[in-house]
Amino acid sequence: MKRRDALRLGIIGGGAMLSGGLLNPAHAQDAPEVKEMTLGAEDAPVTMIEYASFTCPHCASFHNSTFDRLKEDYIDTGKVRLIYREVYFDRPGLWAGMVARCAGEVRYFGVVSLLYEKQREWIGDGTPAQIAQNLRQIGKTAGLSDAELDACLSDADKARAMLDAYEAHMKEYDVQGTPSFVINGELHSNMAYEEMKKLIEAELAAG
Repeated sequence: MKRRDALRLGIIGGGAMLSGGLLNPAHAQDAPEVKEMTLGAEDAPVTMIEYASFTCPHCASFHNSTFDRLKEDYIDTGKVRLIYREVYFDRPGLWAGMVARCAGEVRYFGVVSLLYEKQREWIGDGTPAQIAQNLRQIGKTAGLSDAELDACLSDADKARAMLDAYEAHMKEYDVQGTPSFVINGELHSNMAYEEMKKLIEAELAAG
């Protein structure tokens, strides 16, 4: 069975664990919007797309040790616009993305930071039920109520739309692993911050 099919088959069961109920199996007439999550000025001279999975240790390392420097040096200064794209290599990664999006645009990146900071804790021993409980706790830490989490995490159509967006995004640049970075249209694999700075500075100089 392909990973894509396995993930889709797991949506119903996974959502039931998270929400405490059953996902609605009916498809909506109009697919829910899966908004691109961004940071930085829309007219920044450099656009960076980050592809990352919430269950990827290397992604957690980047966010816990490097992301704040990137944000301070380039995003907050109007030089880089970041587009963050979620990658779902497994069901817990999809569940984590659902929790982050439950929090809404304003709190989204705060939840992203929590997910990476506490990655080992919420993944724990890898038991699906325990992961679901831990993710719900992260949602509560972000200010979500049980009712809000139940409503959001029982939305099967939204989960399917997120998978559709993920698959389209991966094909756009033929992304094979995480974290990956697209800097002004050029795909790069994981790298040290100094190397990333050189690439950004080269784009700024060329612009």
